[in-house]
Amino acid sequence: MTFDRSLKIAPSILSADFADFGREIRAIEDQGADWVHVDVMDGHFVPNLTFGPPAVKAFRKHVTTVMDVHLMISPVDAYINAYADAGADILTAHIEAGPHIHRTLQAIRAAGMKAGVALNPGTPADAVADLLDMADLICVMTVNPGFGGQKFIDMTAKVRRLRDMIGDREVHIEIDGGVDPSTAPLVVAAGADVLVAGSAVFRGGSVDKPEVYGENMQAIRQSVQG
Repeated sequence: MTFDRSLKIAPSILSADFADFGREIRAIEDQGADWVHVDVMDGHFVPNLTFGPPAVKAFRKHVTTVMDVHLMISPVDAYINAYADAGADILTAHIEAGPHIHRTLQAIRAAGMKAGVALNPGTPADAVADLLDMADLICVMTVNPGFGGQKFIDMTAKVRRLRDMIGDREVHIEIDGGVDPSTAPLVVAAGADVLVAGSAVFRGGSVDKPEVYGENMQAIRQSVQG
């Protein structure tokens, strides 16, 4: 993965048709998705249960862009190699998920993946100040994690602070939660370059009407250019 700070849209397949993931992944990529975002939840760290390593490995066969795997689980370290084997390109762990996030990021990189660290809305930007040389991505949660389709929480001040802290480091700022054409301009102006969008991409479309996915992604792109 070559680093660049151009805007990337990463549809969350949590909003896809669970009975047709292969075609859904191919549809969003064909319609212009830059990354494919996979939300892993354990029913413990967050109140929902989603995809284990075998499911992620099955998704990998259909992903030709970047598979961006977001672990909303605790503990994390015991599962790093399993998600590496499943084919994750980026593996993101929550700073709140355990006491040794530096070790976790080291282990993610050692397993051959890019390392991300996610911040819940109640966690300040400064919590990652000593991790920026260990991270490839900072994921700013703009909802409390656990469910799709939640209302956006304004974290633009946190994004601006992170952008200042990152400086010229090759670290992405990703936004996850409530991203749509009304909220995307706020976070992009503040310094974000990766937008995770679930319902805003998949709403109204299907594998038989994939052009709607493309229109939805284009609406997000155009909103930040205006």
